[in-house]
Amino acid sequence: MIKGFKEFILRGNVIDLAVAVVIGAAFTAVVNAIVASIINPLIELVWKPDADGKVGITVQGLWGPVTFPIGDLLNAIIAFIAVAVVVYFVFVYPMNRIKERAAAKAGVTPADEEPKLPTEQELLVQIRDLLQTERPSGRA
Repeated sequence: MIKGFKEFILRGNVIDLAVAVVIGAAFTAVVNAIVASIINPLIELVWKPDADGKVGITVQGLWGPVTFPIGDLLNAIIAFIAVAVVVYFVFVYPMNRIKERAAAKAGVTPADEEPKLPTEQELLVQIRDLLQTERPSGRA
């Protein structure tokens, strides 16, 4: 049982995943700081914060004004896109390139170059031809 656990932990994927999680968490903090210090003030140029400090569209409701926090939504979207871009270009893209090079050295063809399956029309033509060759010549 310990041997299996050791093999699992020492696999490259688990270590890569652990590194990605740690760096992703650290980078998320940086992105959140950038959003809070740069993006929020830019949003506040367009929308004035309400009494609670929420930035967004304020509508008069039945029991008082209601603010739709557009600022929070924009912050979350910008933070997600920034983290996704960095994770892709720092982790995913380089790892894919390394795997492609290793596969090329090993002589393995990528999955994109698998043989193409025949279309439905090609299969129907093959079935028709087989039926014609099996049919006795005297019958129509």
